Amino acid sequence: MKPAPFIRHVPKTLDEAVRILGAVAAEEGRVLAGGQSLVPIMAFRLAKPAHLVDINEIAELGRMSNDGKMLRIGALVRHAAFHKPVVDNPLGHLLAAVARAIAHYPIRLRGTFCGSLAHADPSAEWCLVAATLDATLVAHSTRGARTIAARDFFQGIMTTALAEDELLAEVRLPLLAPDTRFGFNKFSRRAGDFAMSAALAVYRLQDGKMTDVHLGVGGAEPSPRRIPEAEAVLAGQAPGDTVFRAAAEAAAQAVEAMEDHQTSADYRRDLVRAVVRRALEQSA
Repeated sequence: MKPAPFIRHVPKTLDEAVRILGAVAAEEGRVLAGGQSLVPIMAFRLAKPAHLVDINEIAELGRMSNDGKMLRIGALVRHAAFHKPVVDNPLGHLLAAVARAIAHYPIRLRGTFCGSLAHADPSAEWCLVAATLDATLVAHSTRGARTIAARDFFQGIMTTALAEDELLAEVRLPLLAPDTRFGFNKFSRRAGDFAMSAALAVYRLQDGKMTDVHLGVGGAEPSPRRIPEAEAVLAGQAPGDTVFRAAAEAAAQAVEAMEDHQTSADYRRDLVRAVVRRALEQSA
């Protein structure tokens, strides 16, 4: 199939983009960046926006910056930008490890970090990263800019806190302490598929004990999120098989697992148990 007719707008600045989006939002105007999520659903006519605001000519949105505390990722930064560490910090290595698990190489060349978050597929890898690391998202509209905490941004399957006239212009991720360890694991039926379940474990190792523990799960519930029950099991403990298995069990019991015609809730909980344990083992 082919998309329904639409008008394409090509702004040159962020201010121009939000003005256009404000004017066309009521007609289901949509923002086009990488298009790896939007274009396929338009082709199947699951989405029929009358207007597309193509932001690919806005140079300022293709930048990343690091102020020593935060990594700022603009709306046009592609997945492929993270194939190698973008910052000399554990965060750079974490992002590179996750990027290699995203879809297939051609998709990584076009798809964008911010676009993945705005689409809010519960299985998307960058959504899991944002939720686990407590990212801050910056949305722009004709009313100005506002910041949204990741825990408030994701509101369900492909549902976010963005208003229809807001453009997600930037994501901010905190840099990690030098003694940070991390592990990432996902399970999907085929290489390149979205995860049926995925886990990201991040913690500092101080005097042989895990501190500042962040453990997130994606793909199992309508939105990715940190799992405080599992974090509590890990905090203050030495890394090891026994505590890792206990944390994995706590995570499996804590999730309200989704189910569909192919996957039961019990099966998804079992996947959570597996990916959390494997992510923790990788971190150690």
